[in-house]
Amino acid sequence: MATTGEDSLPGLNVMHLFCGVDTSADKAAIRSAIMGAEGDGCQVISIAMLGHKADLGVLALSNSVERLRLLQTDLTRAGCVVTYSYISLTEISEYSGGVPEAMKMARLRPTLPPDGLSAFCFYPMSKRRLEQDNWFRLSYEERLRLMMEHGVSGRKFRGRVLQLVTGSTGLDDYEWGVTLFARTLDDLKDCVYQMRFDEASARYADFGVFLTGIVKSTDDVLDMIGSH
Repeated sequence: MATTGEDSLPGLNVMHLFCGVDTSADKAAIRSAIMGAEGDGCQVISIAMLGHKADLGVLALSNSVERLRLLQTDLTRAGCVVTYSYISLTEISEYSGGVPEAMKMARLRPTLPPDGLSAFCFYPMSKRRLEQDNWFRLSYEERLRLMMEHGVSGRKFRGRVLQLVTGSTGLDDYEWGVTLFARTLDDLKDCVYQMRFDEASARYADFGVFLTGIVKSTDDVLDMIGSH
């Protein structure tokens, strides 16, 4: 089970899978794989991906990393070809000392997807370790100041964008995975653009690939991507 270090509060294992799905894939088997995981207590969000990077996105959260592995196996057996993936854990930020308990639990045990926010984006990110711009050489107080500034910018998008930040240091290529749910693609674009002007991002952040899609029911997603 994922935990958050000193607080020892239970978090969740998180798996993002982005898959190519051609006409040979078995739609019924894909649906069965997702429903089976949900029946075992996983949260599974289905996404119809935009662009060439993937057709189907699956975001799954579970207490059991073994159950996530089984979901991945079932999807590949159904004909999904994983083109990109990301593994992380829900966590409470070290800069969240004053955050109410309910908000902490919402980060550790989120209920997804949020109502009315069907536009989806995922990207990984890390903090820089350059000679002049090394995040990890800053004092805690300076890092806290920068993250508080960053948080003020993010709160301007409350109601328009929901952000899930999951930790991946030692688990994947970057240090965090950022999942955004929004009303429209414009909201996603505006949020990421505006927050990049904060010093925490402009000076200290490196970003990976961006993957964008539309959150729907599993059946609607499978219809949109054209699997049989």
